[in-house]
Amino acid sequence: MDTLHTIGDLRKRLARESRVVLVPTMGNLHDGHAALVETARKRGGCVVATIFVNRLQFAAGGDFDRYPRTLAHDRWVLENAGCDVAFAPDELEMYPQPQTIHVTPPEIARPLEGEFRPGHFQGVCTVVAKLFNIARPHVAVFGKKDYQQLAVIRAMERQLDFGIEIVGGETIREPDGLAMSSRNGYLSKDDRVTAGQLNVELRKIKDAVEAGARTYDRLAAAARAALEAAGWQVDYVEIRSRSALAVATVHDAELVVLAAAWLGKTRLIDNMEITATL
Repeated sequence: MDTLHTIGDLRKRLARESRVVLVPTMGNLHDGHAALVETARKRGGCVVATIFVNRLQFAAGGDFDRYPRTLAHDRWVLENAGCDVAFAPDELEMYPQPQTIHVTPPEIARPLEGEFRPGHFQGVCTVVAKLFNIARPHVAVFGKKDYQQLAVIRAMERQLDFGIEIVGGETIREPDGLAMSSRNGYLSKDDRVTAGQLNVELRKIKDAVEAGARTYDRLAAAARAALEAAGWQVDYVEIRSRSALAVATVHDAELVVLAAAWLGKTRLIDNMEITATL
């Protein structure tokens, strides 16, 4: 696997490739990222994983400075997963001057994460657009764990005509159901014991809806109450349509339940797709 640090070197390396598949990451990689690389591998072509902690998507006072930088480990994960090229630029390489041009995210970015993390998706869209222009991939793979982000990227790709196939990789989970995330490492030992409850509450909603329940607000409220009773601070638990992340109605068959909640000082997000019988 080649590890490159400049845009010029990456473009030179990719000039000889007829097909490129991109896997953008912020590093601190785990088995979930390895699965994304394996998904990319199946699409054929040269697999490029990017490792860049993007300041633009972090709120002031957020965890940008303490986000783990683990390049040696990340290279090991990527190489073992079958990655061909790791692109790990520093901040000056990506932003040689202050980034005054930003990509405005689509409407689908406004609710949920957009409400609780203002400016986040603008930062995501801006850096992903830059990575698309730098690597010029034919396919890009993003994890479904960040479900709204995947929807935002798909909308951006369509509206800006990048001509890139956007592929969603399935969420990889720990044995207790906790979605793998780079931020799981922030959990204290005690919080890690109970972190799987988020998945449990989403599973209850999925099972109820697929068994015929249609009281979506009541199901979401019950999940929220259960989490709060166990000491979580809940930002949201909502059932939405998969296509546009609109508030779900009884006429929607393809649904997703999404949640974000704080356990101690760690904010976790998760989601679960649901198929309702109409």
